[in-house]
Amino acid sequence: MEQLDMSAGFVGLLGLKFDETSGDRVVIRWRVRPELHQPHGIQHGGVYCAVVETAASVGGSLWLGDRGKVVGVSNQTDFLRAVRDGELTAVGTPLHRGRSQQLWQVEITDDAGRLVARGQVRLQNLTGA
Repeated sequence: MEQLDMSAGFVGLLGLKFDETSGDRVVIRWRVRPELHQPHGIQHGGVYCAVVETAASVGGSLWLGDRGKVVGVSNQTDFLRAVRDGELTAVGTPLHRGRSQQLWQVEITDDAGRLVARGQVRLQNLTGA
C-alpha cells in the first residue's frame, strides 16, 4: 500500500497530530490558533470539515489497503460549540464498510471532553484498474 504522508500539504498547514491510525479508528489532535479562526475569533467551521474528512479518509484508506483507494463523496459536519483556543481531539470510527462505499463518523471534543462538532463522511472505494 502507498505510504500516506501525515505531515505534508493541508494536514501540515492545519497542524494535525495523529495519535492513532488504523482501519478501525483514527485519533487526531490539533491546537486552535488565531490563523484557524473565522472573523469572530472562533475556530473556523471549515477546519472541522477538513478534520472530519481527514480522519475518515485515513481510516477508510487503511481499511481498504492494497485493494484500492478511497475518495470522499459526501461530508456532513455539525458545529455544536464555539471554541476560541485550546486543544481539540477528533475520533473517527466506521459505521459501515462495504464493497463499494464506507461511512465514517467523527466526533470532535475540547480539552474538557465536551462535544464541539460531529460529522460523517461517505467514501467511495476505488478498486480495480
